[in-house]
Amino acid sequence: MKFKASLCYRATLAFALVGGMVSFSLATAWYWLTINMEEQLIADTLSAELEDFIQRYRQDASLMPPSSTLMQIRVIGRPGRQDTPGVLRDLDAGFHQVAFDGKNYYAEVRVSDNRRFVALYDDAQVRYRESQYQGFLVAAVLIMTLLSAALGRWLAGRVVSPVRVLGERVRELEPEGEPRELGGDFPPDEVGFLACEFDAYQRRLRAFIQREQNFTADVSHELRTPLAVIDGAAEVLQGDPGLDAAQSIRIRRIARAAREMTEVTAALLELAREQHTGQVSGDCDVAVLLEDIIESHRHLLERDNVSVEVDIVSHRHLSVQSALLRIVLANLVRNAFSYTRKGHVQITLDETGITVTDTGEGIPPEQRDEVFKPFYSARGGEGIGLSLVRRICQNYGWKVSLDSKVGQGTCFRLEFGES
Repeated sequence: MKFKASLCYRATLAFALVGGMVSFSLATAWYWLTINMEEQLIADTLSAELEDFIQRYRQDASLMPPSSTLMQIRVIGRPGRQDTPGVLRDLDAGFHQVAFDGKNYYAEVRVSDNRRFVALYDDAQVRYRESQYQGFLVAAVLIMTLLSAALGRWLAGRVVSPVRVLGERVRELEPEGEPRELGGDFPPDEVGFLACEFDAYQRRLRAFIQREQNFTADVSHELRTPLAVIDGAAEVLQGDPGLDAAQSIRIRRIARAAREMTEVTAALLELAREQHTGQVSGDCDVAVLLEDIIESHRHLLERDNVSVEVDIVSHRHLSVQSALLRIVLANLVRNAFSYTRKGHVQITLDETGITVTDTGEGIPPEQRDEVFKPFYSARGGEGIGLSLVRRICQNYGWKVSLDSKVGQGTCFRLEFGES
């Protein structure tokens, strides 16, 4: 489930909806009760006035029915009175609402001594007061809704503030740093429970990072000895005069693979150490290292009609371990040499970085982001090559990018940044 609105906004909206619904329900109930009580009051008033008039009319038949702006009484069946509307003649005894002569009336009807007595009350004033009352209730509902929203906003701010404080403290945490206890700063409620869970997660994360660093360091140390043995044995075999050309090539491949594996293990060990200490050590002449890497990888071009152009514009020195920089440059050079079947490879070292351009097969647009992922082999060659390049660049604050066109070639750019 994904929530797009903030917790404070949702709480404010909830309070506004509840306040609006409650105030609307109360306003509706009040309006219904008021109208019914008003009609009942009018009915009681008309009934009392009509009963009083009937009693006096029985004593004096010549008594004129009372009439005023709001209320009047009519006697239907009285001699000499023929202008009574027909709608009044058809009413049964009881309380009614009738309309005639363009007006609306409340009517109370009584039948006595073969005559029909009708008390009428003009409802114009009643309707006017009802419309005013409706406006008052609508305004009250709106005001209550706004007040509920304001109250909800205030309460949400008070309720959410511990969560906000917890979020700010979590944001300050560093995965590589020492765990900071958060649970002790919050009460034993839901927020405190969340803080305690963050503490537990910090401990698990710290233990995981420590295991990863220990594993990388241990593996790197354990591999150094057998790799040194392989490298030494290969060096001894290369000096054997009894080897033929094919055997010499195989021995050189073994020695080269051993050296590359040694560089990888040294790079992993250095990364583990630098991620742990946050320190950068060493000093490296980039131009000298680049020329050495190019020469050591020229065997990849022995059977290809490819020329290599090297342009050393600036001799740059970097405060890095040469093993790590060798990993980066070797991968870029090896990829260019391996995937260029004809044409040329242009390698340029300037003050800010290195550019490696080839006329190889190129990389499709949908694969350009994939080549830097681990174990991607369609382009980027050797399993973790470019993935390790990106890790080293991130560790030193460098930037590696590529531009490629299918069938025309690829250009890798390594920016060293500030040293």
